[in-house]
Formats: sequence, C-alpha cells, structure tokens
Amino acid sequence: MAGVKDTDTGHHPCRDAPCPQVTEVLEVIGTGAYVVDEQGRVVAVNGRAEELLGRRAKDMAGQDAHDLLHRGPQGQQLPATRCGMRQAFHAGRPAQAELDHFARADGSVLPVSWLIAPYTVHGHDAHTLVIFHPREHERSAEPRPERPAESMSELERLALLAETTTQLTSTLNVDETLRRLVALVLPRLADWAVIDLITEHEEVWRTAVVHVEGDRLVHRDDLEGPMPPVPEESPMPLSRALRGVASALAGPGTYQGTPDSGIAVEQRRLFDATGMRSAAIVPLRGTREVLGALTLGRADTAADFSATDLPLIEDVARRAALALDNARLYQRQRAVAETMQNHLLPQMPRVPGLQLAVRYLPAPDASQVGGDWYDAFVLSDGATALAVGDVVGHDLEAAAGMAQLRNMLRAYAWSQQEPPSRVVERLDEAIMPITDVSMATLVFARVIRTEHGPWRLSWTNAGHPPPLLVTREGLTDYLTGGHSLLLGTGLGASRPDATVLLPPGCTLLLYTDGLVEVPGRTLDEGLDRLRQHAAALAHRPLPSFADQLLRRVRPPGLDDVALLSLRTPDTTTPGHG
Repeated sequence: MAGVKDTDTGHHPCRDAPCPQVTEVLEVIGTGAYVVDEQGRVVAVNGRAEELLGRRAKDMAGQDAHDLLHRGPQGQQLPATRCGMRQAFHAGRPAQAELDHFARADGSVLPVSWLIAPYTVHGHDAHTLVIFHPREHERSAEPRPERPAESMSELERLALLAETTTQLTSTLNVDETLRRLVALVLPRLADWAVIDLITEHEEVWRTAVVHVEGDRLVHRDDLEGPMPPVPEESPMPLSRALRGVASALAGPGTYQGTPDSGIAVEQRRLFDATGMRSAAIVPLRGTREVLGALTLGRADTAADFSATDLPLIEDVARRAALALDNARLYQRQRAVAETMQNHLLPQMPRVPGLQLAVRYLPAPDASQVGGDWYDAFVLSDGATALAVGDVVGHDLEAAAGMAQLRNMLRAYAWSQQEPPSRVVERLDEAIMPITDVSMATLVFARVIRTEHGPWRLSWTNAGHPPPLLVTREGLTDYLTGGHSLLLGTGLGASRPDATVLLPPGCTLLLYTDGLVEVPGRTLDEGLDRLRQHAAALAHRPLPSFADQLLRRVRPPGLDDVALLSLRTPDTTTPGHG
C-alpha cells in the first residue's frame, strides 16, 4: 500500500507529531483509523479515531499503539504475546478480528472490531494501517486472514478504498497508475482485470488484460491493443460504459448474439479466450470526460458478480479515474513544457578551433521542468559568448522566463561589446521591470583567441556554481573568481570580471546546480564528485565526456540539468582558429 513520498530519507517526517499528509488520506475512511511505523508507534490518526478514543492525535503521535490502546475485556493491560494484532503486525501480514478492546482516554474500554494491512509512508514500507469499528456485541477476537472477495466485510471494503486512494494518488505516471490499479483489484475482487482507455484522439485502446496465475499477475498481450470505435447507440455493456452511461454485469452469453459493433466482436473474443463466466463493467469517468472502462472478470472464483458488487467496484473506478485524469494532465503539461524548452534551447555555433558540446536533461517530475538553460553564440567582435543559467522555479512560467532572459542577454551582449560584468549588470537592471523572472543565477563568459595563440576566457558569475576547468592531463580547477550576487535582488551592485588563459586541449565545463546538489549531502561533496569524474574523463572525446559525466555524476532523477562543455585545440599553432 503506497502513501505519501518524501525525498529526505535521513529523517522520518512523522516521527514525533501527526503526519498531515497521511492524516488527510485517513480522513476519507468512514471509521476510526491510524497508522503505526515499523516499531508500532503512532504516526497519523484520523478525526473519527480521535472521537471514538477520546484522545487527541497530537497526544497519540509517537506513542506505542499497543501500550497505549490494547486492553483486555476488563481494561487490564494486555501482554503483547496475547495480542492478535501485535502478532500479525510483527509478521507483516493483513489480519482482522471481530472483537478486541481499546482503552479510551477516560479509562473506559471500547469494544472494537479491527483490520490491519501493510502501508507505505514517505517511501518507508514498514508501516501498518489500522482500521477499527466500535462493537456492541462480543465475538471471538482471534485474528484471521483476509476473506475471499465475494464475502468482503465492511472493514475490508473500507480498507480497499483507502488503499486505492493512497496507491493511486501517490503517482502521476499513467502506466504506473494502471499497474497499481490492477494489483489492487487482483485477486481481491476478481481473476481477470481488463482496462480499456479512450485516447486523446478518441480512439479506444485495450491497455491491459491481466490474469491471476498463482502468485503472479500475467498480461495477455495477445488480447491487448487497438479497439474499434465506440458505437453511439449500442446497448451492450462495454459500449455503454465507454460512453459513461452506466455500469453493468455481463457473461459469455451477453455477446453470443449477432454483434452490433466491432467492440461486441472483440468482447466475444475476450470472453472466449479468458473463460470469464461473470464480469462487472464500470466506466472510468474523469472530471471532464469519460476516460475508459474497467472490467473485472471471474473464471475461477466461486461466486458470480451480483448487483451488490457494483457500488464497491464503481468506487474503486471513480478513484482510479481521478488518478488517471491527474496523471494524464500532468504528463500533458510535461510534454508541453519539454517541447517548449527544447525549442527554446539553441543550436551551437561552429567556432573554428573550438569544440562545443551541450546537454539538457529534464527532471522526471513534470513540475520540475523549466528553468535551466544554456547558450553559445558568436559576438560582433568575433569572440564566442557562453552562458549557463537557472531561473528560479520549475514550471512553464520558469521556461518562459528563461527564454526572456536568454534573448535579452543575447541582445545586450551583441550590441554593447562590453565586458561580461557590464552586460550582466545591464541584464540585472532590466529583469524586474521587463521580465517575469523573480530571481536567476548565471555564468556569462567570453572566449577569444589572443594574438599569440592561447584562448582567453573572461567571465562573471551571478550566484551560480563555478565553472570547472580540466586540463588534458586531468588537473582540475574551479574558477571561483568573478563571483557576485544572483540576478533579481534589486540591489544594483557592481559586478567583477575574472580572466584566465585556457591551456591547449583543456575542457571548460559550465553546468547548473542539478548536477552537483544531492539531498543529504553538502554542495562541496557534489563539487568534489564532479571534479573527480571530470578529471577521469578528460581524455574522452568531448561528446563522450559530456554523456559519461552526466551518467556518472547526475543525482538520480531529482532536478533538471543543463551542461555546456568547451574544449580548446591541442596545440597553439597558428593553423588553429
């Protein structure tokens, strides 16, 4: 069961106080619920549990749930060895009991029935969800495993819906959402799961046909793929579900008559191939449109679906559709942002004697697309301008701000023929009144061939990680000169320049902070790691140098990265440049 993720693995964010993200999820459960960590300490409590127990969530947080709550029928302390919930908790397995007793804050004892199941919080797998109901009549308190889907208790239904919510809302990837949906319903509700989705081009695609085989979920690729269009008037169950009309039950006989559409033909093939004798077909309705349909089928389970099963399956489908809708919107926004940024990032100029290689890697998270950029262009005096920057923010607005900043920098650099510091000062003066950029960092440099042969680099640095210079012998030097405040502060301070002669065959590296910033580590550690790998790769051809450096150094999937690398000729003879 998946919950809320947190990238900081060094500290559990819900250790000593109620965890608001998890509590919010628990509030959708219509009865008492709380979550404990791997040591049995309470990390989240919903409002209904506070009401039933007469305890405040903040008073329960961090306490051992067994010591705090578990009691015998007369309120006596219950040894852990006699606690069925504690035993199931340590075994890491789902369990439930019809009667147990919890201690209320006023000293009274509350008879309850309960169900527990594994749960994930902030990427930590060893958590447990406890759902409980108040009981009026005492029955056996022996824990027992989950029952077959056709005889699910109300607690099990609530647990399934809670698990569906947490599982499906904790990812914004369509494929992962579908995988989790299948794993939620199989084998708990059915032997087969079929998902038909309507694409953005109004085509139907049978995205998943999955069967339970022992402990495995097996895809039937031969039954997946494109489907005929949705008929406008067909009364058949799947056609109605794909139009968002209604849920329905179906069986092999439903599609044995003369087919009224291509979808009916495919449905007959599905029932024949799978051996399903009973199916429940429900729409996947998004907030704006019908996204598809979910079919659950039983071939091996004892009982057929009945009308009383539909409300639960519809509840699952409703949550799944909301998650799919969000994931689709998220991925659509990401595609727009990436397309926009790819069109904004320029092609590199051809500069005689110099090699240039650039790379841009977006973050995997759509909300992290946007602010990192690079540029290189030839100036009117023959020098080559280099720039790498990062606009604060990670969204379409940041990508648009990046385009504004880059274009203004080009205009100032081309027209003024001034030192890098003065160009950046002009840019900083214009940011607040002209652009939508709040703050940004930037390294701006000029590279020009001197009369005597060596290439000279002049640069200024506005709050950005320092360029790295690597000689062909593997010696490294961070160019820390020319450093000043980031752009957009409004302070209007003057900015310094720094200059260095570039050795023959050296590699100059400009990059954004996504290459060196790793959660849980210092910036110095990230810079040392970059230095180490850049030195080891100094002998590689420049394209290989850039590719391998990203592969070795870039932290796994946290932030976008822009990288610009330049290499000077191996010799200073006049024939080069």
